[in-house]
Amino acid sequence: MPARKTLRLATFNVNGIGTRLPHLLAWLEREQPDIVALQELKALDEAFPVGALEEAGYGAIWQGQRSWNGVALLARGSVPVESRRGLPGDGEDTQSRYLEAAVHGIVVACLYLPNGNPQPGPKFDYKLAWMERLITHTRGLVDLPHPVALIGDFNVIPTDADVYDPKSWRKDALLQPEVREAFERLLAQGWTDALRKLHPDETIYTFWDYFRQHFQRDRGLRIDHLLLNPPLAKRLRAAGVDRWVRALEKPSDHAPTWIEVTAPAAPRKRAKAD
Repeated sequence: MPARKTLRLATFNVNGIGTRLPHLLAWLEREQPDIVALQELKALDEAFPVGALEEAGYGAIWQGQRSWNGVALLARGSVPVESRRGLPGDGEDTQSRYLEAAVHGIVVACLYLPNGNPQPGPKFDYKLAWMERLITHTRGLVDLPHPVALIGDFNVIPTDADVYDPKSWRKDALLQPEVREAFERLLAQGWTDALRKLHPDETIYTFWDYFRQHFQRDRGLRIDHLLLNPPLAKRLRAAGVDRWVRALEKPSDHAPTWIEVTAPAAPRKRAKAD
């Protein structure tokens, strides 16, 4: 495969890879992203459709879980080189929410941050604790000299501009002050919110729930994020949301969210000694 001048990275909460596999394959064929982070596989490891993805031209690594959670990383024409499985900081946490790998010259961390509802309560406490673990771990990623992308379903509405009706969501875990403050501390490490960097004033949503025709009425949320460390942020060229996937029959409630970056230079081959 010839080297591309740009790379497209995307994150997509599929909301059940078994049910949405035709949608995923149609999207891969049409958009041909180079790197894909998937969340909410809702499938055991052995049920992951590795064969279908290989036929589509993608290598994959994944971490499944029965009925909920589950994350995966796909690489077009390659196989991601795994560097971490699971977020450090809690040896008793068995939820499949974090996967990290080297893909096409970029360190990519795929995450599915806990929803946290109902709040207050143990699920909200788990969400906040998970965010603290993430902030601790990403301190070692943001300052790396090579490109790093932290992408996935963060289950965080960063500001009131990222939700169609802030008042109706005011009690939800996704926009509680503690959640927003933790997300701000994450960004303050030096991460760039790619969509907001290129579209600072636009209304952009990545999720529309299934109630009351919210997608048709564009009553959505922006909760799927692509955060870039400084070396990768310098390469950012474009960003957007593939809303057409959300318009398919029986879709995920999320749409794929993507960026395009200048591709890192391929490592030079050492000359053979005579």
